Amino acid sequence: MELFKEDKVYNFLGKGKIFFFASFVLFFLAITIVATKGFSFGIDFTGGTVVQVKYTQTAPIDKIRESLQKSKLFEHATVTEFGSPQEVVIKTPSSTVGLNNDIGDTTKEILKGTGDFEIRRVDMVGPKVGDELRVKGLTAFLLTLMAIMATVTFRYEWRFALAAIIAIVHDIVITFGFVSYFEVDFNIESVAALLMILGYSIHDTIIVYDRVREHIEESKETNFVQIINEAVSRTQSRTTLTSLTVFFVVLTLFIFGGDIMMGFSFPMLIGVIVGTYSSIFVAAQLVVWTGFSVADYRQKMAEKVKMRAEKEKMRAQFEQGIV
Repeated sequence: MELFKEDKVYNFLGKGKIFFFASFVLFFLAITIVATKGFSFGIDFTGGTVVQVKYTQTAPIDKIRESLQKSKLFEHATVTEFGSPQEVVIKTPSSTVGLNNDIGDTTKEILKGTGDFEIRRVDMVGPKVGDELRVKGLTAFLLTLMAIMATVTFRYEWRFALAAIIAIVHDIVITFGFVSYFEVDFNIESVAALLMILGYSIHDTIIVYDRVREHIEESKETNFVQIINEAVSRTQSRTTLTSLTVFFVVLTLFIFGGDIMMGFSFPMLIGVIVGTYSSIFVAAQLVVWTGFSVADYRQKMAEKVKMRAEKEKMRAQFEQGIV
């Protein structure tokens, strides 16, 4: 299947400044949203209790709230619809009712008189565990980012690495902005989604970079913008098909996974779109603006080849006893 003709070079960077300006606006809009609204952290990070209740009729949310207000355990609790009008989720910062009490039974007792229902799920996370998960999640995220930075810097010219890292930060910040704006619960599944976005974003960027490097080494083209356009055009069909495959899988999770998968599927859905976009219009454009010189790069490569040839010649002479 071919979405883009391989023998045609599309001028992706022709409108590069416009797309980059759009990214710039979206990036700072996302930072503003996160700074003003913050995140709706799940109990994984804050600690507390989640009780999922399913009624045989439409859940009487006002009556449930009224009943919960009478209990200290559910002080500051929130009640929200979950998946269908019959189901609700109760979240409370409390995580214990004592060793001899089951929180499911306690909830049943408190909600008696609100209708026919069943307790479908009770999740409890203590505040210490929540703190530990938050620290571990943040550590995993930072270590992954540092590993990617080190790998890309080692593999490519520093200008390529710098552009790739900025593109990754761009993807993550915009995804954070959407998560914050739509008040999606930020939990341990969200951290897993962000780690996957990091890998996905750098994967797309590296495919383009590899093609750029090959084209510089194999062709006589000196116009770097033209080289980038050709590299992106050659890889675009593969990138788009890969992205669409991942997108439809995540979209299925988003539609049919319900609220319980929202913390993972929503960031992934945004991340796949933004990551594909940034590998074309952010990372590639940034490399051009860093002042990369094709002539200088080819000269360095020629010097490396010359030095390698001289070393091999000296080794051969040494082995033959000429030196």
